[in-house]
Amino acid sequence: MISGTSSEARVSLDGVYVPSEDIVARNIEGELIIVPLVSGIGDLEDELYSMNETGKAIWDRLNGKKMLKEVLAELSAEFDAPPGEIEKDLLGLVDELVRRKILVEVV
Repeated sequence: MISGTSSEARVSLDGVYVPSEDIVARNIEGELIIVPLVSGIGDLEDELYSMNETGKAIWDRLNGKKMLKEVLAELSAEFDAPPGEIEKDLLGLVDELVRRKILVEVV
């Protein structure tokens, strides 16, 4: 997953999120690669982003229709991990991607 901390973006389990129209995401040899299309997306040091298995499982569910609490329930059923750990990973990744403008909240 992408790491980092910020107090700028705040995500909620009641929120609905979708990939920004300013990025392209592709599966390449089993790895999810995210490419910003415009400046101001992500960090200046990074041109490409890749997701691990957990990040990809989260990303695949962010379709702009499901609340994060629904995504959390699906992930909890799929992965053998404590629910608190799954929630922390979900909120942490979504918060980071919103902060980097890779994800946007559906209003």
